[in-house]
Amino acid sequence: MIEVMIDSIRISLVSQYRIVLLREIDSERQLPIWIGPCEADAITIELQDVKVARPLTQDLLKNVIAELGGTVSHVLIKELNESVFHARLFINVKGERQAREIDCRPSDAIALAVRTKVPIFIAEEVMDVAGVEPEPDMQEVENGAIDAEVGKLDAFSDFLDTLDFDDFDAEDK
Repeated sequence: MIEVMIDSIRISLVSQYRIVLLREIDSERQLPIWIGPCEADAITIELQDVKVARPLTQDLLKNVIAELGGTVSHVLIKELNESVFHARLFINVKGERQAREIDCRPSDAIALAVRTKVPIFIAEEVMDVAGVEPEPDMQEVENGAIDAEVGKLDAFSDFLDTLDFDDFDAEDK
């Protein structure tokens, strides 16, 4: 299992759907997952600590699990089957030795994970098949070009520092 964090939630310009980008903790590799606008809002509301008048569905689920004596231990995006991601909730129940594993959509699992402050994992096979390396940001490319130019200017400045301008004054006389 690979632990990930929510890198960002992006808005699609061509559809109503959103993309949640999950980034590997120790790497830049990301897993993009298309999710619905309601689920994206539920994740964003919690991440931005926005207070809502009434509990959302994910808040209700969190409360029901707690009332029944359970705690969410983690969530896992377990498989990719016919271009559809499948996730699992892992819930510890008092008195039971093994966590219960419950099938769910990744968007709901992520929304519940941010509310319960538990880790989000991705199966290695899923990340190997669907994970992507981000392309360099244009800003980074431009900054790299600027850094190269600054390096050239530094060399020129070093050259100027070796010159003795008093020698030039003597020639003009």
